[in-house]
Amino acid sequence: MLARPILRNFLRPAWYTSQKVVLGRLGLRNYRSRELWLYFGVPRPTNREIEVKLPVEDIPVLVRKLKALKAANCGRVFERNTLYDTPRSHLRRSGRLLRVRTETPAPSIWSRPGQLQSMITSKAPPKSTEPKYKYKERLERETAISQSERWPRALASLGFRPSFVYEKFRTSFRLPGVHLDLDETPVGTFLELEGNGETIDRVAKALGYSARGYFCGTYWDVYAADCRRRGLPIKNMVFDRKKLLKSALFA
Repeated sequence: MLARPILRNFLRPAWYTSQKVVLGRLGLRNYRSRELWLYFGVPRPTNREIEVKLPVEDIPVLVRKLKALKAANCGRVFERNTLYDTPRSHLRRSGRLLRVRTETPAPSIWSRPGQLQSMITSKAPPKSTEPKYKYKERLERETAISQSERWPRALASLGFRPSFVYEKFRTSFRLPGVHLDLDETPVGTFLELEGNGETIDRVAKALGYSARGYFCGTYWDVYAADCRRRGLPIKNMVFDRKKLLKSALFA
């Protein structure tokens, strides 16, 4: 399966209103990169993502609580995520995202291995005039891909380059109406809850959390804050390779 045909279908725009104004403002020259940008303004995505992040202090304790709630364990994977953007960071500055993710099975003492897969994802802010709530809400379109090694070149031909790489181990759980993802990152462990607001609140409370503990930022936000706190330059959120091997073997 080739990257470019999928990319054209995945990013096909539904409108071209005022494209000269928009494209002139962005300075995009390549037609396909223009097409890609216009996609992000399409007000009819495939999914509306509503989620929060919660800090996790003790993984075994959390896993026991999830088992007590009869959450289904869907497996653990090692994720490598690459965000793509224009040279002038137009997507990040407008709250949009273009990501290629690869997932590799990574079993642990509390989880079976997940599936080997890759996917490309785009996200955009919801078109709404409503005030911000306590949940992170974004519009999302995602599709599985093969031959992920071809995508960097395909995206580069559209005028996009890697802007941020982040890694994590993710163990996925499911309860009726909510997805729960336990993320072990280089800067801490978090539990992501995705569903509707009422279900998120109910499950969070059952796990011992309150809305005061909700975090609605991205992992770039988490990593950037950690770097500023420690006085370190912001690069990529990746594991030390020795620590990565240890995590993979003894988690």
